[in-house]
Order: sequence, then C-alpha cells, then structure tokens
Amino acid sequence: MVTDSADASRSAGVMWAGDAASAALGMQLEHVGPGTARVSMAVRADMVNGWDVCHGGLIASLADSTFALACNSHGTVTVASGFEIDFLEPAYLGDRLTAEAHERVRRGRSGIYDVTVTRGDTVIALFRGRSRSLQRPVEES
Repeated sequence: MVTDSADASRSAGVMWAGDAASAALGMQLEHVGPGTARVSMAVRADMVNGWDVCHGGLIASLADSTFALACNSHGTVTVASGFEIDFLEPAYLGDRLTAEAHERVRRGRSGIYDVTVTRGDTVIALFRGRSRSLQRPVEES
C-alpha cells in the first residue's frame, strides 16, 4: 500500500507514462499524491463542437484521466467501474481547464473519487468516479 507522495507519484507515473490518449489531448500532470491528483488541459480548436464550446466528452476525458491517476496512486492496478459527470458551465477555445481529484472512500477493491473541473475560479463540471482494483501491483502491469 502506498502511503507517501513519492510512492504515489511513482505508482501513478507508471500508468501515465503509457497514457497515449491523455498525451494526445495535451493533458499535463501537475500533482499526484495518495488518493489525489491534479491535471490541466488547454482547449484547442479541434476540441470545440458545433456551438463553439469544448465538447463535453473531452471535459469528461480530463476528469477521467485525473480520476485514474488518483485511484492508481496506491500501488495496485485500478480501473473505472463507472462515473457520472454534471456540466455546470461551458468551456471555450483557449481556456485552460484544471481537474482535481480526491479520494472519498476506498474499501476492499472499490473506491469513490470526486473530481472538480475548473476554468480559473469557475467550477465547470463535477465528476464522481467509481474504481475497482485488479489486485495486482502496478509494477507488474
């Protein structure tokens, strides 16, 4: 079990290093600790929909990637078993979005994490993710 920030960073970093989807979207890892993570992403021209706002699926991807880092910070390979997201405000071309994940509860193989996505001081989305550990060390994945 991971108990300090250096171990959490190493554990989540193994997953992040192979995350081609997050890299393709330009996500930047800002922080990871036991059960927490912060990731940012700039909204590019290829991320806006027909209404000139950031596609909701891409905001969900930012939240999901941040959730993944937080739940994989404990040294065991962990995957999503589901999530829900509520959009509160739109994001626009050029906005810098930041997602911050916090573990709410982890028992046995299951966990619940909340992620807040912001544009500056404005909360634009709230995400709740449910995780399931595969019960194998991150290093073996």
